[in-house]
Amino acid sequence: MDTTIKIDSGARDRLATLAKARGVTMRALIEEFAASSLTPQELQDRAERTRAFLASEFGHQLSDGETAQLRVKMRAAQAASREQLHASDSARDRAA
Repeated sequence: MDTTIKIDSGARDRLATLAKARGVTMRALIEEFAASSLTPQELQDRAERTRAFLASEFGHQLSDGETAQLRVKMRAAQAASREQLHASDSARDRAA
């Protein structure tokens, strides 16, 4: 069953631009995002599996401090990636 999602026009326009750049529809783009994004519970489950893997394969138990440091590094990497994508989109928009 189809449904309607209400968002502001800026977000709609950005989704349209992203979809066009990928050669897909906005529907396909949103469906891809929903399918590939993890819920908080899925993230927790993945973290627990990772801890168990590191313990069983390498004999290393991640401390809470190490976990926090890794989380900070991952967030920084994600922010840098988003910034790079935003800069690329801005440059492409200016060139168009």
